[in-house]
Amino acid sequence: MRKRIVLIAMFAALAIAPMAAPLWAAPQAGSTSGKPAASAAHPGAPAHAGTASLLNPATLKLQAPAVFDIRFTTTKGDFVVEVTRAWAPRGADRFYNLVKNRFYDDAAFFRVMQGFVAQFGISARPDVSQAWANATIEDDPVSQHNTRGTLTFATAGANTRTTQIFINLADNSNLDGMGFAPFGKVVSGMDVVDKLYSEYGDGAPDGNGPDQNRLEREGKPYLEKSFPLLDSIKATVLVPPAPAARPPASGPAK
Repeated sequence: MRKRIVLIAMFAALAIAPMAAPLWAAPQAGSTSGKPAASAAHPGAPAHAGTASLLNPATLKLQAPAVFDIRFTTTKGDFVVEVTRAWAPRGADRFYNLVKNRFYDDAAFFRVMQGFVAQFGISARPDVSQAWANATIEDDPVSQHNTRGTLTFATAGANTRTTQIFINLADNSNLDGMGFAPFGKVVSGMDVVDKLYSEYGDGAPDGNGPDQNRLEREGKPYLEKSFPLLDSIKATVLVPPAPAARPPASGPAK
């Protein structure tokens, strides 16, 4: 398959700006095009009610609530993300639909770079990755800064967001001008995010980490064989809003 070509913006060297956060290539969502390769669903992937919908992205069009929380249960522990739809409505809606249909369950944090980002969002199942390869959404205006703890969709250029997301591990506000629009923020458990395995570094061909195209084609078995230390998402679930406080019931008159 032909890998989509992406122009990667590089920032100034650390020697020139010693006080800046570590500077890396902008988070990119690799993808494939052309005729999908035939592959079976990963046999170890969890079965759930959302499977059929995940293979038909056009059916997942719910509008997200104005504000909602998602709990990530990972191999390192739990963290909670609060999404504010007004920050990036298209991105928030896409994330909401993916979570409700369990897209991220069993997916790995395949690109974790200390002081930069923790990236995830390629399905553990090749059939699901194929279904979403061209299910793009238009860009949102950037209304928030890419500060530490914010979540933003990775892209392969303008209007190419699909399913990949990164968590900013530092203040990466220099990504704002490149069109990366945060839609939520980690509100508890950021210490868990900081512990995600990062020793593989950047992805191939720029580093020793996983190749995104191979991960899309081969799914979780590729990571289990070649990158066994990567952390992954066990489940993502919507956290019910806290019930409104009720006034104490008045007892019988005495």
